[in-house]
Amino acid sequence: MDINEIIEAIDNLTVIQLNDLVEQLQEKYGVSAAPVAVAGPAAAAGAEAGAGAAAEKDEFDVELTAVGSEKIKVIKVVREVTGLGLKDAKELVDGAPKVIKEGASKDEAEEIKSKIEEVGGSVTLK
Repeated sequence: MDINEIIEAIDNLTVIQLNDLVEQLQEKYGVSAAPVAVAGPAAAAGAEAGAGAAAEKDEFDVELTAVGSEKIKVIKVVREVTGLGLKDAKELVDGAPKVIKEGASKDEAEEIKSKIEEVGGSVTLK
């Protein structure tokens, strides 16, 4: 199988299918991309917070709870923060409430929340 065929197949997956694929790859090969993606912002947040950082939660799931009246703007923000294509971002927004970002640092989660709330959506940090 050609690498381009694999990439094309991945592009056609839904968000749920892509999540299942990632989980199965992590389980089968014992790897995880999460520490790499979170290490930089989490380390920076920890350095800024100082001694109180150990007591604070440092990873958050960002859940889109309501879309509001500006659905198209919310889809654009979801695409921006997740890197999803238009179709997948629209499906995610249509399926709200849905988690749009797992394991985000506090700063990243707050930034995503503010961006979505600016365009009329509602977000919960878990």
